[in-house]
Amino acid sequence: MRAFIPIFATAVLGACTVVPPPTSTPPQPQGYAVPFDVAVQVGELVVTPKKLVEDSRCPMNARCVWAGRVVVTARIVGPGFSDTANLTLGEPFGTHGKMLALVSVRPEKTTQAEIASRDYRFAFEAR
Repeated sequence: MRAFIPIFATAVLGACTVVPPPTSTPPQPQGYAVPFDVAVQVGELVVTPKKLVEDSRCPMNARCVWAGRVVVTARIVGPGFSDTANLTLGEPFGTHGKMLALVSVRPEKTTQAEIASRDYRFAFEAR
């Protein structure tokens, strides 16, 4: 009888299923400024900033000849497609008949410190 209990317990516990949490969260609503790897709804598109390509903005406490720019690699998912593209702050981008733009990047750049990757926030807009 004692040999039966471990076999029975193994069979019962083996039948249990662990349901993992969802692997993706729903995108943030349009207008939300999101960090890297967080999706945001932009019209019919879902945009996820993935990587900073360039942040050459003039620090807010400096004088510069050129304002600089920000370029971010983003994953763009729409009806029936998925793309990866570099989006430049303030420049419209078109894909599959849909238009969007990277409209703000926070925090502002300063001369005192580098911006940590975890501190960046990006806002997108449908055009």
